[in-house]
Amino acid sequence: MIYTVTLNPSIDYIVRLDKLTSGITNRTTDEEYYYGGKGINVSCVLAELGIDSTAFGFVAGFTGEAIEKGIRNDRIITDFIKLKNGISRINIKIKAGEETEINCQGPHIDDSELERMLAKIDRITDGDTIVLAGNIPNTMPDDVYERILNRLGKKDVRIVVDATKKLLLNSLKHKPFLIKPNRQELSEIFETEVISEEDTQKYAKELQKMGAQNVLISLGGEGAMLIDEFGNKHKAGVLKEKVINTVGSGDSMVAGFIAGYEKQHDYSYALKLGSVCGNATAFLSGLATKEKINELLEKFN
Repeated sequence: MIYTVTLNPSIDYIVRLDKLTSGITNRTTDEEYYYGGKGINVSCVLAELGIDSTAFGFVAGFTGEAIEKGIRNDRIITDFIKLKNGISRINIKIKAGEETEINCQGPHIDDSELERMLAKIDRITDGDTIVLAGNIPNTMPDDVYERILNRLGKKDVRIVVDATKKLLLNSLKHKPFLIKPNRQELSEIFETEVISEEDTQKYAKELQKMGAQNVLISLGGEGAMLIDEFGNKHKAGVLKEKVINTVGSGDSMVAGFIAGYEKQHDYSYALKLGSVCGNATAFLSGLATKEKINELLEKFN
């Protein structure tokens, strides 16, 4: 089983305006909403690829109920902890020429509720995969990913981490199967400007020395690079189509990579499917769909 962990899920409320003017009432031209959170995004794209997963996380209030009902389907088991207080956050994304985001904090999570989450982690067994994705709520201890990974002990579990600087670095001692920094995050980790392909490869290998098995680097409009556990470099480009939405593209890439490796145990194919899923999300208003993924697979070299 694949388990995804989303500690601070959200409803992403997207509003479009011709122009945003501060200090007055603005009228939208279009509105959409999506159930968000990086781990949830991974589960949703895995479902489109025909792969089952269990989504762990915390939800609260009427928004939490909407998130749980909204993502539950035949391929996703929702196993969230329902908090007594607060509501799951609503993030507002304003698109008016340029994009402005307002990301909320989310509900308070105390130690007893965190312990309930860790108890769920104990159910993960040899051969399973766990995906830790995204930042953590500011009410949680910053070693929460380490606590989760420590709970796995010496089980033969495939670990995937898609997180920023400290959360990512602290996970490396657990030798994760896959990490997915982007080039900017590499620059932040190593406190230098990473621009060239040679530097990208160099610092990806540094992360491998620190414990990562496979390092997948998303390069935005340049595609993606994978340095696999054997030191081999794989590259994938991007397809030329109108970009509608970049939110969730990285999560979709992670889902595609996991699915590709599950299906063929081949890193080149895993990168290909991951890149296709990332592109599919970028070309849609929401996350990648099975139909869009299959369409792009035929075009992707």
